[in-house]
Amino acid sequence: MATRDASFLDDLDGLSDNEKNLLRSALNYDDLDNFFKLRKSRRYIETMQKVEYALIESDDKHKSGGVDDPEYDQQLIIDCNILSVDIENEIVLIHNFIRDKYQLKVPELESFVYHPIDYARVIKKIGHERDLTSLAADLEGLLPSAIITVFSCWRLGKAIEAWDRALALHSAKEKLVHFVTSRMGYIAPNLSALVGNAVAAKLMATAGGLSSLSNMCVSDVLLLGAKTKISSGQFYGAGACIEQSEIIQTKPPPPAFRSLACKLLALNSIVAASVDSARGYPTGIYGTSIREELRKKLEKCQAAVADKVQFAE
Repeated sequence: MATRDASFLDDLDGLSDNEKNLLRSALNYDDLDNFFKLRKSRRYIETMQKVEYALIESDDKHKSGGVDDPEYDQQLIIDCNILSVDIENEIVLIHNFIRDKYQLKVPELESFVYHPIDYARVIKKIGHERDLTSLAADLEGLLPSAIITVFSCWRLGKAIEAWDRALALHSAKEKLVHFVTSRMGYIAPNLSALVGNAVAAKLMATAGGLSSLSNMCVSDVLLLGAKTKISSGQFYGAGACIEQSEIIQTKPPPPAFRSLACKLLALNSIVAASVDSARGYPTGIYGTSIREELRKKLEKCQAAVADKVQFAE
């Protein structure tokens, strides 16, 4: 690729030395492996191989009546959650690369398509339909036609490769999510029944395992997954796992009781993790019962607030 690019640049006699240097710099920026290394990392490869093997092995065990190893699955779920975060970060980097490299073509697109994966899909579709060479007339006088031709082909080729990487990473993350959610009902049935499979996995992974979670204090559980710590008297930070739980999101408690609701949920999560760590109530019935109790308490709080507002009016 480097030889071909250099040869091509030598043939562009109409370009100034400065223009050739600018174009050569752009072409040399083309080695995506120097920028996006996650998919070739040992940790990524090994984790994905373990997940694929575990999914196949689990199907075989279920057919033969065998059982999974909860300790092994628990550690693999922790690894999956860590890798999922890294995948998200890499997808954002690729999105920025595509956006920056393709901005000349459709600069307004970012205003309408926000999600990196959706952006990649839309751009890929546009890329198959249009090329910068078709805009040569519009750009005449601004850029030499030779630069437009070469730059458009380079940008499209690199963007397509970057799109494919982003979509492959997205597919890998979906596989990780499938594995995690399929295992949580077995590894932590009561915690999963209380907060949902996805949040249970995040709590367990962020805490470092069920045993670690069961020994944490409420204030620490409230901060699991949070990106920032909020000052005393206010809520606990953007992205906190407890905040993402189904019981909080589906029917949010009144602001006056939100902090209390999260504290109660965190406390019950610790208890549920302790039960799961001891392999108690494998059907998850304990988690279901405390979830129902908590739901009733929150409904009473909401009713009390509604009555108070109505009385004030």
